[in-house]
Amino acid sequence: MIRLLFSNTSRFIFLVIFQVLILNNIQLFNVLNPYLYILFILLLPLDIPAWALLMLGFMLGLSVDLFSDTAGIHAAATVFMAFCRPLVLIIVTPRGGYENEPVPTLNNMGSRWFITYSSILVFMHHLVLFNIEVFRFNEFPITLLRILLSSIFTMVLVILSQYFFSSNRTR
Repeated sequence: MIRLLFSNTSRFIFLVIFQVLILNNIQLFNVLNPYLYILFILLLPLDIPAWALLMLGFMLGLSVDLFSDTAGIHAAATVFMAFCRPLVLIIVTPRGGYENEPVPTLNNMGSRWFITYSSILVFMHHLVLFNIEVFRFNEFPITLLRILLSSIFTMVLVILSQYFFSSNRTR
């Protein structure tokens, strides 16, 4: 339990710092923005209570907002993502149910499951984030392009991070 708390706390701090100092400065063609900080929510334990998931989502988004001066759009998007996570977990439940794996990583759950699970949540996060940022429908085509390209780029970073920082590379 203490190990899980320590690893999640250090992951939270690292991802917020990495997002704010490095990834927020990457903006390709004004349509491609990587948001790796949401990996924190993706990797939270499967049995986390809903209230804790929402609070952690809010704290994560608010942390990025405070350092990025973005007036709460990251907090809204991460809370929405945290709210949708239990439903997505129900939708992508394997046939035999979840085994005793507490953390949904690429190694624990397999690549097909993890990519499906994380792609849905990354897309939902980006959908809310970019629509709140623009907040008008007359720029829908460019907003949709930003959502799709940023989701793909973020997913590439999520998968690469799973391969680089995993302890067991069997799958």
